[in-house]
Amino acid sequence: MKATRSTTIAGAVALAALSGPALAAEMGAVDEPIKLAINEWTGQHVTTRVAGEILTRMGYKVEYVTAGYYPQMTALQDNTITATLEIWSSNIGELMTEAVGSGNVVPIGDLGLNTEETWWYNDAAKEACPGLPAWSALKDCGAAFAVAETYPNGRLLDYPVDWGTTNVDRIKAFDLPLKSVPAGSEGALVVEIKAAEEKGDPLLVMFWTPHWVAAEVSLHTVDLPEYFDGCFEDASGGENPNATYDCDWDRGHVDKLAWVGMEEKWPAAYKFLAAYQMTNDVQIPMLAAVDNNGEDLGTVVSAWVDGNQAVWQPWVDAAKN
Repeated sequence: MKATRSTTIAGAVALAALSGPALAAEMGAVDEPIKLAINEWTGQHVTTRVAGEILTRMGYKVEYVTAGYYPQMTALQDNTITATLEIWSSNIGELMTEAVGSGNVVPIGDLGLNTEETWWYNDAAKEACPGLPAWSALKDCGAAFAVAETYPNGRLLDYPVDWGTTNVDRIKAFDLPLKSVPAGSEGALVVEIKAAEEKGDPLLVMFWTPHWVAAEVSLHTVDLPEYFDGCFEDASGGENPNATYDCDWDRGHVDKLAWVGMEEKWPAAYKFLAAYQMTNDVQIPMLAAVDNNGEDLGTVVSAWVDGNQAVWQPWVDAAKN
């Protein structure tokens, strides 16, 4: 996604109003771009572009930098990326811990999304595998999810490779007749979900909420063994005493992270991003507008910012005080 360095008319007015000596130190380096990470899914784009639009209206320059979900943890450490705004604790593993441990990356608060990611199945899968949602039912009906490339095993339609996945380990730990098959992208996952719904084909898929497709397709979560601390590292606990990853994903939180120098270089922007929140009821309609209705992301984001100043203005006001 190409960076935007232009300031809107509203942003220019705001900059003129804020450029006096009394506020110069609070705003910081307004001539240098704040670089926000753009990751591989539309929800993250919405979260980031809303924040970037508001920062622009505050008078900052914003640059959107396309970054892999995992590699961005390194890029944050030297301001190649200034901030990333949607880090799911359930799937980042030790990379966030290592980045913060470097001393060059700081957490700047919870984003506010109510999230869940795990294995999901459709109504046709329930008919083909009546023991669902119990995960153990998959031991006897894996073939119901088979496709040509996995037969006689069933397919677990998995996250794209560059998102990272632990499902190969999880399938092995549970000794299930399944094979992880990565999708090419978020769009490919959605296409497969909708196609299975239209054809009445059983589908087992790695997926998440919030996402607009859940409002169109009836999806249900598999009851995997509950996550516990150490499940991913210590094989002695859990369902299989000889394997790690014998549990569900942690029902965690969504973090915002920043380069350690951001607070000093762009003080008001740092405070704004620390206060900034994105909730399911705000994100999901914008996701549907972009991915399902084909609307332009920038137009959708600008319309939301234009119509919801009462929501975001308190974050801006707090950032300037």
